[in-house]
Amino acid sequence: MITQMTIVRFKEILPKICGKDTSYDPDGWTRKNIFWGHSVVVSLLAQSLFHGGVFGISLKGTKFWKLKFNFWNVLPDGLHVDFTRAQFGKEYPDKLEAEKVEVYLLLANKNTQKRFELLQERFEAECKKD
Repeated sequence: MITQMTIVRFKEILPKICGKDTSYDPDGWTRKNIFWGHSVVVSLLAQSLFHGGVFGISLKGTKFWKLKFNFWNVLPDGLHVDFTRAQFGKEYPDKLEAEKVEVYLLLANKNTQKRFELLQERFEAECKKD
Protein backbone atom coordinates (compact mmCIF):
# COMPACT_ATOMS: atom_id res chain seq x y z
CA MET A 1 0.00 0.00 0.00
CA ILE A 2 1.12 3.56 -0.65
CA THR A 3 2.81 5.17 2.37
CA GLN A 4 3.04 8.82 1.26
CA MET A 5 -0.61 9.37 0.41
CA THR A 6 -2.12 12.76 1.21
CA ILE A 7 -5.79 13.56 1.64
CA VAL A 8 -5.62 15.90 -1.36
CA ARG A 9 -4.15 13.18 -3.59
CA PHE A 10 -6.65 10.63 -2.26
CA LYS A 11 -9.52 12.95 -3.21
CA GLU A 12 -8.05 13.33 -6.71
CA ILE A 13 -7.87 9.57 -7.21
CA LEU A 14 -11.35 8.67 -5.92
CA PRO A 15 -13.35 9.87 -8.95
CA LYS A 16 -11.13 7.70 -11.17
CA ILE A 17 -11.78 4.49 -9.25
CA CYS A 18 -15.42 4.66 -8.09
CA GLY A 19 -17.72 2.91 -10.53
CA LYS A 20 -21.04 1.21 -10.90
CA ASP A 21 -19.51 -2.12 -9.85
CA THR A 22 -18.13 -0.72 -6.59
CA SER A 23 -21.38 1.02 -5.59
CA TYR A 24 -23.75 -0.40 -2.99
CA ASP A 25 -26.56 0.63 -5.35
CA PRO A 26 -25.32 0.07 -8.91
CA ASP A 27 -28.76 0.85 -10.35
CA GLY A 28 -28.71 4.30 -8.73
CA TRP A 29 -25.10 5.06 -9.65
CA THR A 30 -24.48 7.51 -12.50
CA ARG A 31 -21.43 9.22 -14.00
CA LYS A 32 -22.86 12.48 -12.64
CA ASN A 33 -22.95 11.05 -9.11
CA ILE A 34 -19.85 8.86 -9.01
CA PHE A 35 -19.77 8.59 -5.22
CA TRP A 36 -23.34 7.23 -4.99
CA GLY A 37 -23.31 4.17 -2.73
CA HIS A 38 -19.58 4.31 -2.03
CA SER A 39 -19.38 5.55 1.55
CA VAL A 40 -18.50 2.23 3.16
CA VAL A 41 -15.83 1.12 0.68
CA VAL A 42 -14.25 4.57 0.43
CA SER A 43 -14.22 4.90 4.23
CA LEU A 44 -12.55 1.50 4.53
CA LEU A 45 -9.93 2.47 1.98
CA ALA A 46 -9.30 5.81 3.71
CA GLN A 47 -9.03 4.08 7.08
CA SER A 48 -6.44 1.66 5.70
CA LEU A 49 -4.36 4.63 4.54
CA PHE A 50 -4.87 7.30 7.19
CA HIS A 51 -6.00 5.21 10.20
CA GLY A 52 -8.38 6.74 12.72
CA GLY A 53 -11.96 5.49 12.91
CA VAL A 54 -14.93 4.85 10.67
CA PHE A 55 -18.24 6.33 11.79
CA GLY A 56 -21.69 5.76 10.39
CA ILE A 57 -25.32 6.74 10.56
CA SER A 58 -28.51 5.01 9.56
CA LEU A 59 -30.29 6.84 6.77
CA LYS A 60 -33.69 5.53 7.88
CA GLY A 61 -36.28 8.27 7.63
CA THR A 62 -34.34 10.20 4.99
CA LYS A 63 -34.79 10.32 1.23
CA PHE A 64 -31.52 8.37 1.01
CA TRP A 65 -32.83 5.29 2.84
CA LYS A 66 -32.14 3.15 -0.24
CA LEU A 67 -28.44 3.39 0.73
CA LYS A 68 -29.22 2.24 4.32
CA PHE A 69 -26.16 3.93 5.91
CA ASN A 70 -23.57 6.64 5.39
CA PHE A 71 -20.01 6.22 6.59
CA TRP A 72 -17.10 8.65 6.97
CA ASN A 73 -13.71 8.87 8.63
CA VAL A 74 -12.44 10.51 11.77
CA LEU A 75 -8.70 10.86 11.31
CA PRO A 76 -6.19 10.51 14.17
CA ASP A 77 -6.01 14.32 14.52
CA GLY A 78 -9.80 14.45 15.06
CA LEU A 79 -10.67 15.73 11.58
CA HIS A 80 -14.00 14.39 10.29
CA VAL A 81 -13.88 13.69 6.55
CA ASP A 82 -16.71 12.31 4.43
CA PHE A 83 -14.97 11.58 1.16
CA THR A 84 -18.32 10.74 -0.49
CA ARG A 85 -20.30 13.71 0.81
CA ALA A 86 -21.02 14.89 -2.74
CA GLN A 87 -23.38 11.94 -3.28
CA PHE A 88 -26.00 13.78 -1.20
CA GLY A 89 -25.84 17.09 -3.04
CA LYS A 90 -27.12 19.93 -0.88
CA GLU A 91 -29.11 17.59 1.38
CA TYR A 92 -26.32 16.11 3.49
CA PRO A 93 -27.83 14.06 6.35
CA ASP A 94 -25.67 15.49 9.15
CA LYS A 95 -28.32 15.83 11.83
CA LEU A 96 -28.44 12.12 12.59
CA GLU A 97 -26.79 10.25 15.48
CA ALA A 98 -23.39 8.80 14.55
CA GLU A 99 -21.67 5.71 15.94
CA LYS A 100 -18.15 4.35 15.58
CA VAL A 101 -18.16 1.18 13.50
CA GLU A 102 -15.63 -1.64 13.71
CA VAL A 103 -13.92 -2.25 10.37
CA TYR A 104 -14.04 -6.03 10.74
CA LEU A 105 -17.84 -5.87 11.02
CA LEU A 106 -18.08 -3.92 7.78
CA LEU A 107 -15.81 -6.39 6.01
CA ALA A 108 -17.85 -9.34 7.32
CA ASN A 109 -20.38 -8.53 4.59
CA LYS A 110 -19.15 -10.45 1.52
CA ASN A 111 -20.57 -7.89 -0.92
CA THR A 112 -18.83 -5.05 0.90
CA GLN A 113 -15.58 -6.99 1.05
CA LYS A 114 -15.72 -7.73 -2.69
CA ARG A 115 -16.42 -4.08 -3.58
CA PHE A 116 -13.68 -2.90 -1.20
CA GLU A 117 -11.10 -5.24 -2.71
CA LEU A 118 -12.00 -4.07 -6.22
CA LEU A 119 -11.75 -0.42 -5.17
CA GLN A 120 -8.44 -1.10 -3.45
CA GLU A 121 -7.04 -2.79 -6.59
CA ARG A 122 -8.04 0.20 -8.70
CA PHE A 123 -6.54 2.57 -6.16
CA GLU A 124 -3.21 0.76 -6.17
CA ALA A 125 -3.18 0.63 -9.98
CA GLU A 126 -3.87 4.36 -10.14
CA CYS A 127 -1.06 5.08 -7.67
CA LYS A 128 1.40 3.11 -9.81
CA LYS A 129 0.75 5.58 -12.64
CA ASP A 130 2.38 8.36 -10.58
